[in-house]
Amino acid sequence: MKRSARISIHPEALQHNLREAKKAAPQAKTNAVIKANAYGHGAVETAGILYPIADGFAVSCIPEAIELRQASIDKAITVLQGHQNIDDLRIAENYQFRLTIHDNQQLRLLDQYPSNYRFAINLKIDTGMHRLGFPPEQASNLYNKLKNHPQVNPQELMLMTHLACADDPDNTYTAQQIATFKQSCQDLPAPKTIANSAGILAWKESHTDWIRPGIMLYGSSPFAETHRDDLKLKAAMTLNAPIIAIHTLKKGDFIGYAATFQCPKDMTVAVIACGYADGYPRHAVSGTPVLIKGQEAPLLGRVSMDMIVVDIDHLATHSIKVGNIAELWGKSLSVDSIAQSAETISYELLCNAGNNCAIDGT
Repeated sequence: MKRSARISIHPEALQHNLREAKKAAPQAKTNAVIKANAYGHGAVETAGILYPIADGFAVSCIPEAIELRQASIDKAITVLQGHQNIDDLRIAENYQFRLTIHDNQQLRLLDQYPSNYRFAINLKIDTGMHRLGFPPEQASNLYNKLKNHPQVNPQELMLMTHLACADDPDNTYTAQQIATFKQSCQDLPAPKTIANSAGILAWKESHTDWIRPGIMLYGSSPFAETHRDDLKLKAAMTLNAPIIAIHTLKKGDFIGYAATFQCPKDMTVAVIACGYADGYPRHAVSGTPVLIKGQEAPLLGRVSMDMIVVDIDHLATHSIKVGNIAELWGKSLSVDSIAQSAETISYELLCNAGNNCAIDGT
């Protein structure tokens, strides 16, 4: 089923944004992060678009990695969650995935694996995110264990960590994490990877052998106070939907569920066929901008499942017609501003729209 709201993906923007990541860390190789269906942009399609530029790809789990291999993506694919059972190891061997090891159970599974295959491994060190990874003081022992493990390729052993607060350039916690990682791994002769998008753009100390650009690939700023244009990023997704009705309302009329908006005067409004079922944030507040013919039309009242109402009273209403296409976010309207209005992050909006809308051209 294809609903009225649709997304368009911009290949030239994806490639441009990856090149910006490479410019920021020119000595590093790039592992393009395309987990969660490439943040809603289509994992296989995005991998194909970035293939000429990226050195490898990173996904969350084994099924995401399988999808890429079966689509003939033959570059290195890192599984960030690693293996969870023996079957995952068999699959990783068959498809030659790079696995992240962050837990003792994964080590035990590797010990039990009945094969002579040698895996490419990322050893994850927890420097303060406290989500996945081993304590820093165990880095040396674990590295040596894996380096000498009969089922690990010592030439394909990498060390990694993940930054918790890099999106706040003033937060000293990031510098502490970087220092902790470098101290715990300084004598270990293996490639290293630290930097996510925020690290790439704001923390040069995190630029090691590999970088892992994620949200910046999709044209969104990883920083709350910095606009994407200031980072030379381009929107990789546009969310569009048609106007399906135009009404003239009277002063005092209420709009939408719970009657949260009351017209302060007689006004003309447009109804747009997009709502939270399409990935538009339910908690976007009145005043959130929507673009119609390049002009801002503020949201009025609550976001419904598949409709929103916007104010077009200040526009040249004679030129606004049913069937005109509105931009909810995209090249002209930053997804970051919509996320801020809804008190969420662009990651959520992009993923939700990508999972719920048809893509133009399909």
